[in-house]
Amino acid sequence: MAAAVTVAMVRQPLRIGFVTTLSGPAGYIGQDARDAFQMAIEMNGGKLGGHAVSLVVEDDALRPGQGKQVVDRFVKGEKIKLLTGIIFSNVAAAVVPDILDAGAIYVSLNAGPSVFAGKDCHKNYFVTSWQNDSLHASAGANANRLGFKRAFVLAPNYQAGKDAIAGFKSQFKGQIVGEVYTTLNATDYAAEIARARASNADVVFQFYPGGMGIAFARQYAAAGVKIPMVVSGASVDPVILKAVGEPLLGVHVSSQWNSDFDNPVNKAFVAEFEKRFKRTPTMYAAQAYDAALMIGAALAVTNGSVDNTEAFRQAMLKANVPLTRGSMKFANNQHPVQDWYAFRVVKNASGALEIKTEAKVMENHSDPYGKACKM
Repeated sequence: MAAAVTVAMVRQPLRIGFVTTLSGPAGYIGQDARDAFQMAIEMNGGKLGGHAVSLVVEDDALRPGQGKQVVDRFVKGEKIKLLTGIIFSNVAAAVVPDILDAGAIYVSLNAGPSVFAGKDCHKNYFVTSWQNDSLHASAGANANRLGFKRAFVLAPNYQAGKDAIAGFKSQFKGQIVGEVYTTLNATDYAAEIARARASNADVVFQFYPGGMGIAFARQYAAAGVKIPMVVSGASVDPVILKAVGEPLLGVHVSSQWNSDFDNPVNKAFVAEFEKRFKRTPTMYAAQAYDAALMIGAALAVTNGSVDNTEAFRQAMLKANVPLTRGSMKFANNQHPVQDWYAFRVVKNASGALEIKTEAKVMENHSDPYGKACKM
């Protein structure tokens, strides 16, 4: 009689869908996020939370339609149930509802549009970076700290741009003397810069990430405008700083993370990132690394599974893991409660430009939309 042969089924690595912007002037942002998230996996032996995972990466090219196509293939064709990676809020607005409608989980490592933070919050939607407004609220608080009274504000005309200006205004105690929205991915800001110069402002707040930030900062300097800028970390990051150089000396910046934070997790992260990629990590890299650590903490509780979305949710909400920024916790809308800091572009001892931490500007700050979230 033939002996029955049983084959032990080996669990396959959990596949995580990573939809991000890898091409175009903002492509470096998605590249930093992808590289840092993958690095977190590799530093833990191909695992998160002690369980094997694999990252499935696709480029949305900053096109909502392309993002929707990728997500449709991920969740319907490939049955991927855990996704992350989106950088821009217009892409998130287009694809996150599709992810949630399919019963999958989305963990945002960057974009935090206000539309998903209030009444349209969802149990399967988490943001580990910030709600958009909060990032720029820190710039408003920093402007108060510095004594500015009259601000001219600019941003691209899309959800994150609107959230940016709303966030800045929510904390800034002075007067807004001009408010301008420009076309997303514009390359010529001459008219807007001229308006800022003529506005009698004593400070300019602008939100222009990626290639837009490089273009704006170069043109602002070329126009000879002497009004100081107070911005969030999206408008002056290490890539923008390297591209623009000396004209950014003295610019005031704010965020929840900086490369000089003196904690063990951040030191290890920065050292490993610089060793592997020969570049200084941006805020986007740190946020992606933190998101991987948070997901890992949840997977450790759920035995590496996301089949039970409520079990994963409860594990995420209870995750208490040291991060590059120090720590964070979730508000009722599953967006961060965290501290925010002021930085400034300075020259270090060798004469190179760097972003240096100066002070804390907001403590245990959460976004204003959570009160409308019923979960």
